[in-house]
Amino acid sequence: MTDTAGPAADASEAGTSTSTGTDIDAAAVGTAADGPPRITPTTRVLLHDLAVRRDRDEWIVGRMATRTFVALPAAGARAVELLGAGLSVGRTEESLRAETGEEFDIADFVGDLAALGFVARIGDHAVPDAEPPRASLPWLRPRHVRLALHPVLPLLVAALLAAAVVVLVRRPDLLPGYRDLLWSRHGSVVLLSGAAAGWTLLLAHELAHLVTARAAGVPGKMRLGTRLQFLVMQTDISGIELAPRRHRLTAYLAGIALNLSVASSLVLALAPTEPGTTAHRLLAAALLLALLPLPFQCMVFTRTDLYFVLQDLTGCRDLYGDGLAYARYRARRSLRSARTVRTVRRGVRAGDRDDDPSARLPAHERRAVRLYSVVLVVGTAACLTFMAAVTLPVDIALLVRAVRGLGPGHGLAGNVDAVTVLVVLGGVNVLWLVTWWRNRRSRRSAGAT
Repeated sequence: MTDTAGPAADASEAGTSTSTGTDIDAAAVGTAADGPPRITPTTRVLLHDLAVRRDRDEWIVGRMATRTFVALPAAGARAVELLGAGLSVGRTEESLRAETGEEFDIADFVGDLAALGFVARIGDHAVPDAEPPRASLPWLRPRHVRLALHPVLPLLVAALLAAAVVVLVRRPDLLPGYRDLLWSRHGSVVLLSGAAAGWTLLLAHELAHLVTARAAGVPGKMRLGTRLQFLVMQTDISGIELAPRRHRLTAYLAGIALNLSVASSLVLALAPTEPGTTAHRLLAAALLLALLPLPFQCMVFTRTDLYFVLQDLTGCRDLYGDGLAYARYRARRSLRSARTVRTVRRGVRAGDRDDDPSARLPAHERRAVRLYSVVLVVGTAACLTFMAAVTLPVDIALLVRAVRGLGPGHGLAGNVDAVTVLVVLGGVNVLWLVTWWRNRRSRRSAGAT
C-alpha cells in the first residue's frame, strides 16, 4: 500500500494570492530591533532559484531545494518575475498598477515569500535558510534514470499486460485465489514468505515512484506512514507539480504499472508450469501478492496513487483537505439542525456564522470537492467498520492462539509457528502504532512552528 505525496499540501498551506493590507514604514532600509529587515519602496530582494509553471488560471511557483510550492494568481507570478529581475518593491508595485490597474502591497508579499523560504536576501540582509529535506538515494541522478519517462515505456507495459490478459482468457484456471497463498502446510512459512514477498513488492512499488520522479528532477523521499488502519510506505514527490502533465501522471501511476508488469510476467511464467508442483504454487502465490495492492489503489479516500491522478485531472489543489473541511461543515450543519431550534434573532452574530468552506473555491474545484467528500465519508466509515468487525477480531484471535501455542507441551514445530505469528503479526501492529505516533508528533510540531 502506498501513498504518493503530491502538490496539494504545500500549495494549500502556502496560500494562493498576494497579500494586501499591512502598511510598512517607509523609513530607510534597516533591521528592526528584534525582527526581520524592514521593507520599503526602495528595497530590492534576491530570490532563490524558483521554478514556475502555468496551471489553468494560476501559476505554480516553487523551490525544488526545499520542496515548497505555492499556487499564485497571474499578478502574484508577475510580481515574482519583476522582483527576480531586480526591480525594487516600489517599482514592482508601479509596474503591476500600470499592467492591471489594481493596487498591491508588494512589501507584504515579499514577507510572505520570505516565510516560504523563497527569498535569499532583503536589501543587504541575508534571510536565514532552512535545511533542505533529505532525499532517498541521493546518489541517483536524473541522467541515470531518464528512460523512466521515455514515452515507449508505457507502451511496453501495455503490451505485457495485453499478453497476460490473452493467456488468462485462454486459461482462466490460472487466476489465483486466496488458497494459493496457503502454498505450505506450515503457517509460519506462509507468513514469513508472504511478508518477505509483500514488502519486497512494496519497496519496488515505491522505488518506481521515486525513480520516475527523479527522472523529472524531483528529489523524492520514501518513508513509512499510516492511512486509517493501514501501514503504508509512501513516497513524497513534492515538486512533480512543476513537471508537464505527462510526467506527473507517469510518476503517480509508476507503482501501479510496476505491479501490473510483475503480475503479467508471473502469468506468462505460470502458464507452462504443471498445476500442483512447487513452482506452480509459488508463482501463483506471488501473482496474488502482486495483485492484492491494486484494489487498495481504488480507495482514493486514503490518498492512494489514484487519488493524486484524480486530484490532477480535476485541477484541485487539495482535494482531500478541502473535501474533509466540507464534510465537517456538513456534519456541523446536520448536528445543529437536529438540536432544538434556538430563538430567532435578527442578524447573524459573529460566533454563530459557519460559512461553507467550498464556496471560496473555483466552480470546477467546488463540484469535485463536494462529490469527493461523499466518497471520503462513506469510504472511511466502511474501512473503519471492516476493521472493527473483521480485521481486529481476527488479529486478536490469531495472537491469542499464538500465545496459547507456546510452551513445552506443543513441540518444536508448534512453538516455532506460534513465535512466528507473534513476531510477524504483532510486529506489524506495533510498527503501525509507532509510525502513527511519530507522524502525529511531527504534524503537531510542524503546526506549532
